[in-house]
Amino acid sequence: MSLVPAPPPSQPDGPLFAEVDMGGDSFAPTMRATVVQASTIFYDTPATLDKAERLLAEAAGYGSQLVLFPEAFIGGYPRGSNFGVTIGNRTAKGKEEFRKYHASAIDVPGPEVDRLAAMAGKYKVYLVVGVIERDGYTLYCTVLFFDSQGRFLGKHRKIMPTALERIIWGFGDGSTIPVFETPIGKIGAAVCWENKMPLLRTAMYAKGWIFGPIFIF
Repeated sequence: MSLVPAPPPSQPDGPLFAEVDMGGDSFAPTMRATVVQASTIFYDTPATLDKAERLLAEAAGYGSQLVLFPEAFIGGYPRGSNFGVTIGNRTAKGKEEFRKYHASAIDVPGPEVDRLAAMAGKYKVYLVVGVIERDGYTLYCTVLFFDSQGRFLGKHRKIMPTALERIIWGFGDGSTIPVFETPIGKIGAAVCWENKMPLLRTAMYAKGWIFGPIFIF
């Protein structure tokens, strides 16, 4: 595998996209994917969705067929936060931070999911995006999948939140470990330390998962 420099952007200040040559059969069909590395606009989900569309449009302009956004891109990954929690106590400031975090999460299904689906259809790409899903009072670290026709395919909830993530996110289960058959291949996702879980990966391999987004935050 090697990195092949992409052609220089038309604008001097434009982004530089690196292409990865996997060294496969030169006669086999190819698929172009974009892995977005960008941050959330914290506590402002509408602005984060606007940012996602700008980045999605940019990736589509480079001919991408599959676009992957980071873990918890919609809603945010609260790196370094503890929400005022110590054993047996929660601070008022921490409770307020969690209230804002909970308010920034999205319902699945819901209007934000509809907008993401519309983006995928508008730019004709398969879209995989990490979100913070709100289900009542519980939050989940979730991956959403959309096809290039603008259809919501389904979701994967992170099975086991890592370390202190467990104070803010609920646990997923085996009911949301999908692998989707698409014209560009079978798509699934494993989030962060899920890649260290042999049985989860075995379950996905049994469904024919050959490649797919792997979220490393």
